[in-house]
Amino acid sequence: MDLSRLRRLLGPAIICLAAFIATSPDLMHKTSCGHDFDFHLASWLDAQASWKHGLPYPHWAPSPNYGAGEPRFVFYPPLTWMLGAAFGLIFPWKGVELAITCSFLAATGLATRMLARQAMADAPATLAGCIALFSGYSMFTAFERTAFGELAGGFWIPLLLLLIFRDGNAQGSPWRRALDGSAVSLALVISGAWLSNAPLGVMASYLLAGVALSVALLRRSWAPILRSLVAVTLGLGLTAIYLVPAAVEQKWVQISQATNDPGVAIENSFLFGRHADPNLELHDVELMRVSIIALVMIAFTLVSFFIAWRRGRLPRQRSWWIPLALIPVVVLLLQLPISLPLWNLLPKLRFLQFPWRWLVVTEAPLGIFIAVAIWPTRRWLRVVAIAASTAGFLFITGVTLFLFHQHCDPEDSVRGMLAAFSSGQGFEGADEYAPPGADNSQVAFGLPDACLTTNPSVVLASSDDGNTPQWDPANPHCDAIYTWLRRAGRNSAEHLLLSANIPHAGFLILHLRTYPAWKVNVNGQTVALDAHPIYGSLPRRDDGLMAVPVPRGPVQVDVDWTITGDVVMGRLVSLMSLGYLVIIFLIERKLNAGKSKPNLG
Repeated sequence: MDLSRLRRLLGPAIICLAAFIATSPDLMHKTSCGHDFDFHLASWLDAQASWKHGLPYPHWAPSPNYGAGEPRFVFYPPLTWMLGAAFGLIFPWKGVELAITCSFLAATGLATRMLARQAMADAPATLAGCIALFSGYSMFTAFERTAFGELAGGFWIPLLLLLIFRDGNAQGSPWRRALDGSAVSLALVISGAWLSNAPLGVMASYLLAGVALSVALLRRSWAPILRSLVAVTLGLGLTAIYLVPAAVEQKWVQISQATNDPGVAIENSFLFGRHADPNLELHDVELMRVSIIALVMIAFTLVSFFIAWRRGRLPRQRSWWIPLALIPVVVLLLQLPISLPLWNLLPKLRFLQFPWRWLVVTEAPLGIFIAVAIWPTRRWLRVVAIAASTAGFLFITGVTLFLFHQHCDPEDSVRGMLAAFSSGQGFEGADEYAPPGADNSQVAFGLPDACLTTNPSVVLASSDDGNTPQWDPANPHCDAIYTWLRRAGRNSAEHLLLSANIPHAGFLILHLRTYPAWKVNVNGQTVALDAHPIYGSLPRRDDGLMAVPVPRGPVQVDVDWTITGDVVMGRLVSLMSLGYLVIIFLIERKLNAGKSKPNLG
């Protein structure tokens, strides 16, 4: 391997080493049980179990609600739960969080470095990548929140900026400039953002619109807007396999729970907000912490930009650094109460829940402007800059270890959750995925697969102390209990079978939550398929479990997940978009044959 190639690999190698150092809190104190860790681990376990049963893209997660399940995979974007399940095939489960965190932080640094390389030399660009992955918000997201879908924004956002800044046909027509080889890649980035995290997809779409408009004005060209329109159309089309069912089927769950709770209301999460409501006490503690992170990140970005501007170190291309400089300004405004009309006016913006989620888009500008500001022209001073930066990175790692890394309670640890999963005990469900009118707190722990009763609304278990209700085998409400049978060739959570001799007519309360995509057959006759208007509905229960009417005598109950019309539509749109993507790729390839690498213009 020649020396020049080694030098090219040095920057990426340094960033990968930095990412490994950034994840050292997990090595020192084991897994961080952040806010979303149990949700993600349960999803990885359920997804991998579905794969082993021959179901590559599951819809139903059977473990939530203590085995009654929920349609989690319909609504939660697939990239992180598929990646976690895949990593679980390679690494022990205790190492999966470490692998994902390290991979995403490294990708954040590498993507930021790629963006910075458009205007900077290799060494300061590498420094910019390291600063981005060590930013306070990335570490907060990785360890305190363990929000892996949002952590992916650390690398999707710099790639989005890189591709909208490019201008490979500066002297061509607007369409030639738009299709300079970046449109297809930009579409894939938009698709990746949406498939990682829905709030991230919203932010990426708005960011693309704002940056494309500013670049178009600075270059006096329609090309950035045309490219972004092509990319958004194709990118959203590619995600239709997930996005269409997730949008259409919201009426089948309590999705409003994701935005209606006071703790996730935009107006309660502006910078340094304080509230008299005792229910928001923990929320305010968290808000204070993230407000400090936001203030430090935005202040460092703007001060560094001002220093770089005063020293004349900014790139000549105004269409590159002006949009980058505007990002922290806009993000700061969105953290203040004055921006509330904007949150209420713009479609789906309130879906972000927390204004500070926008900090993910400041990571790349933070890294770039600090690197530009502190990188000295004299060689001997660069050693000082590198040493000071390294000390700063180690300090941030220490802060992460003591402030952000979360201790695991026994039941939330990897070992505890694996035990609960293996035993079939299951986990708590997400309120936003509950059937309309159902209450997750009413779902009992330890229920049998089926309970025969004459009253479809009977309460199988209750709790007076606020804890999870627990079913008692001596429960007088069950005249008989039954167990699911294995079905040859279709042994999965989406195809269930029960066969029994029923002593009297009544209702089987199944340990399975209702959802319109379930088709329920009793002795070959369909008794419920809410997704189809010709079939009836099952009786509603407060816990959301299925109550299936059955006659006396031999009974076979088949419960199968069906492919609804919106799923078919989503697949068709994604397939068509893939075809158009190939066409645009071929057009770009033809238009740019023999041309040099795209530049900033």
